[in-house]
Amino acid sequence: MSKTNKVYEFQKKNKEGFTSAELIELLKEYPDIDMKKYNNAMLCHTCPMIDGEIVFYTHDVAVAISCGIEKRDITQEEFD
Repeated sequence: MSKTNKVYEFQKKNKEGFTSAELIELLKEYPDIDMKKYNNAMLCHTCPMIDGEIVFYTHDVAVAISCGIEKRDITQEEFD
């Protein structure tokens, strides 16, 4: 399974993306992730508010997890 398949296959409440609680559960699947690189990649993204909750787009989460796994910064091409 690729490193981001879990992200795209994760059962989410919203098709658009992840709630904070869902992100916490998802990140348990990546115990060796570099959280500093992950958090840096998650900065400054646009997030919708759905039913009173901030939702993080699936693609943004997948990119951030890749950055954390690979212990690297997000590239300009990856940032949307």
